[in-house]
Amino acid sequence: MEESIFDGQYSKYIDKSEIPTCNILGVNIAAINMEWLIEYLVTNIKELSGEYICVSNVFTTVTSYEDEKYCRIQNNGIMAIPDGGPLSTVGRHRGNKNMKRTTGPGVMGEIFEISVKNNYRHFFYGSTPETVEKLVHKLKDRYPGINIVGSYSPPFKKLNKQEDLKIIELINDANPDFIWVGLGAPKQERWMAEHQGKVKGLMLGVGAGFDYYAENIKRAPEWMQRMNLEWLYRLMQEPRRLFGRYLRTNTKFIWILLTKKK
Repeated sequence: MEESIFDGQYSKYIDKSEIPTCNILGVNIAAINMEWLIEYLVTNIKELSGEYICVSNVFTTVTSYEDEKYCRIQNNGIMAIPDGGPLSTVGRHRGNKNMKRTTGPGVMGEIFEISVKNNYRHFFYGSTPETVEKLVHKLKDRYPGINIVGSYSPPFKKLNKQEDLKIIELINDANPDFIWVGLGAPKQERWMAEHQGKVKGLMLGVGAGFDYYAENIKRAPEWMQRMNLEWLYRLMQEPRRLFGRYLRTNTKFIWILLTKKK
C-alpha cells in the first residue's frame, strides 16, 4: 500500500497543470473558488474516478509542513482545496485574486443539489453507524431522489489486508461517482492516498461534513462564514477538543509565514 501514497500517479486523463495553485508551507493549494470547482467536477467526474481531493485548512497545512509524507499525500491527489479562510487569504495576497474559501460541507451541498439532475451516485465512508444512518435519512429528505448507493463505518482499529479488500469490493460493486470520506484529518487523507487507483469514484475527505448533514452539529451562520469566522463557531461548539489544536497550529502557521516566507 505504501507505494500508492508516494508515486503521484493521478489519472492519465487529467492534466493537473490546468488547476491553478498557490504553494503554502509546501502544499499546492488550489487557487480556485466554488464556482470553478463545481464546473470542474461536473466536467471531469468520470475521468476522476479512483482519485482524491484533499479539503485543506491551517491544521492540515501545518501538519504537512511538519510531516513530509503527509505533505506528499496532500500534493499527490488531484488537488487540495482551500477549506480554511487563512489559506485563501494568503493566496489572494500572493496574487490569486479569484481564490476563495471552498469548504468541504459547501462542496457537498453544491453537489447534492445537482445530483438528481446529473444522476450522481454517492457512497459514504467513515464516522459511526448511527451518524451515517442519520446522514442518509436527512439527505433523502432534503434532496428527494438522491442516489445513495452505499455506506460503511469502519471499526476503530487498523484493518488487515483481507478486511480492506472487502471494503474496496463493497465500494466498487456500488460503482459510485463520489466517495465522501469522513474520518477526520489526517486519517482520511492517508486512507484516500492508500486507495488511490483502487476504488471506483472520486474520493473527497470532508471531515465534519458527515456531522453537519446528519445535523449532529450546526454550521456557523452565513455572516460568520463570509468573515472567515467559522473556526470560532466550531471552537464554541467543541472547546475542549479544538482549543489546543487551534492555539498550536494557528500560531505556528502565522509564525512560519512571517519568519520563513513559506
